[in-house]
Order: sequence, then structure tokens, then C-alpha cells
Amino acid sequence: MTRPTTTNAPFPFSAIVGQEAMKRALVLTAIDPSIGGVLVFGDRGTGKSTAVRALAALLPPITAVEGCPNNSARPEDVPGWVTGVGSRVVERPTPVVDLPLGATEDRVVGALDIERALARGEKAFEPGLLARAHRGYLYIDEVNLLEDHLVDLLLDVAASGENVVEREGLSIRHPARFVLVGSGNPEEGELRPQLLDRFGLSVEVSSPIDIDARVEVIRRRDAFERDSAAFLSDWQPEEARLRARIVAARAALPGVATPDAALRDCAVLCLAVGADGLRGELTLLRAGRALAALEGADALERGHLRAVAPLALAHRLRRDPLDEAGSAARVARALADVLG
Repeated sequence: MTRPTTTNAPFPFSAIVGQEAMKRALVLTAIDPSIGGVLVFGDRGTGKSTAVRALAALLPPITAVEGCPNNSARPEDVPGWVTGVGSRVVERPTPVVDLPLGATEDRVVGALDIERALARGEKAFEPGLLARAHRGYLYIDEVNLLEDHLVDLLLDVAASGENVVEREGLSIRHPARFVLVGSGNPEEGELRPQLLDRFGLSVEVSSPIDIDARVEVIRRRDAFERDSAAFLSDWQPEEARLRARIVAARAALPGVATPDAALRDCAVLCLAVGADGLRGELTLLRAGRALAALEGADALERGHLRAVAPLALAHRLRRDPLDEAGSAARVARALADVLG
């Protein structure tokens, strides 16, 4: 009797049933990382972690200097503390790094070997998770439970795009530009407003209530667990098509025109929902343009803004004690008033 074959590969992104808003948000950040990451809040067992890990396998590889722990694209970009790497540039998977809740600060930012530095005069540095996540994704499950000092650290790095480690008068720095993806259960506490605002897009997910959808979830998951190799093979063409769309959208993104009318729509819409600051407008603009590139449009249109506005604005609304409507309903109401 032949045993079913299994692999360590994640569940295919294309095979995830439903959760279209979550999948769209993740794909848009793959097209334009400057959107600023994704926050996914919802009940347990709704596919949050599955989608993030599936995205990693879907993304095209990056080119990086062989052996560089900071994923440097060119030999001249390799930080000075990196030793033992040559000039050969190779392809490697887009990094997706997990940040565990119990991680120490040294594990996140990296550790300096003070003893070696003092004894030999060498800057001995053990890179942390932020170095590994450069040019990729940093994923935090249960992000609302992250310790405050790590939240402050991530805010600094997300703002500067650089990780700086200083110990006993010694300083090490390296690029740390990554897409921050967080997931969590709202029952376990809210996210600090400072960190919440750093996520470009936010999504609320829930278990499907449609019987046919739930049956399809069970069917696909069961097929994957019984024979993952065969399941992956069946979904490989769909994964390849989506990967090709992402690559094409990345190439087309710089050429997507942004009419002044679209900029005005962004500003009016953010004012209508009461979004603080200007980060909402910029995120709305970038996400709308990424969607336009994905759909093959030459210019950003109102339809694109309408599609991404709930993702870009729902988590930026000021609390209104006189308005009992949820954030999604308030954004929908503003969309109707502003965009028709």
C-alpha cells in the first residue's frame, strides 16, 4: 500500500476559502511594501497565520548576496560587521520571520559581543530577527500581547527603516525595512494606538457562516493533510498565475497615473471619517494604486479607492461616543457620501 506523500510546504495561498479582504490586503503589500503592513484581527481558527505563511511561499524570490544575514541586494550594501561573504548574488526566498511574544530584546535587534570587542577591538555582532526580516516580512502572532518595550522598539525601527544597537559606547546599525504583519484575537486586549497606526491596512476576519463555504474549508484542509504533495501540485497552476500577477503589478506600479481628482478624494474621504494625521491619505493612495496595478488599470480611479478604503481607514477612526456604528459601517457611510 502506497502511503500519501507529505511536505513541509505551507497551505497554498490560492486555496484559502473566502477571507477575500485579508488576501487582498496581503497581496497589495506584496505589490507595494510602502503601504505599511497588515493587521489581521479575528477569532481563532480563521486562517490568519495560514494566510501569512502561505504568502511567503507565493512571493517571488529576492536577489541577495550569498551568505549575508541582512539580505543585502548588492555587495556594496553589505554592512561592515558582516564577514565571510563574497560578491556572489543569488536568489533566495522572500524572508518571512516570526517574532515570538517571549523574544528578548537581544534576539530581536541583535547582540553585541562586548568582551570580544574590548579584547580584540572587533565589532562582533550577532544579528537578530530584524536583520533577517530586511526586505521581507516580520510576522507577530498575538501582536496585542507584545511587551511594551518591544512595541517601542518596533515603532522606532519602522519609522527610520534602520536598526541601531548601542552597547557600552559601541554602535552597530543596519537597514531594517520590512512589511509588518500582525494578527490577534480582540478578546485578548486592544493594540496600543501608536502601533495600530503603523499598520497600513487592517482586516477583521470571522468564521464563515455559509454552510457550503465551511464544507469547502474542511474538504481542502483534509485533502492537504492526507496528501499535501498532491494537493500542492493541484494548486500549483493557480499559485503560478497569482505570482505572475503580483510580478506584473510590481512592474506596472510606477506607471499608474494619479489624477488630482483622486488625491482630492483621498483627502475628503479621510476628513469625512475623522482620520488623524495624513498617514490615512497616503496609505489610501498607495493601496489604491497597487490595486489599480494588479487589475491592469492605467490610472487610479474611484473604484480602486472604494475597494481599499475599508482596509486603509477602519483602524484610524477617532472614537465617537455618540456614534454606535462600528468602524466599517462609518467608513461605508463616508464612502457613500463622498464617492457616491
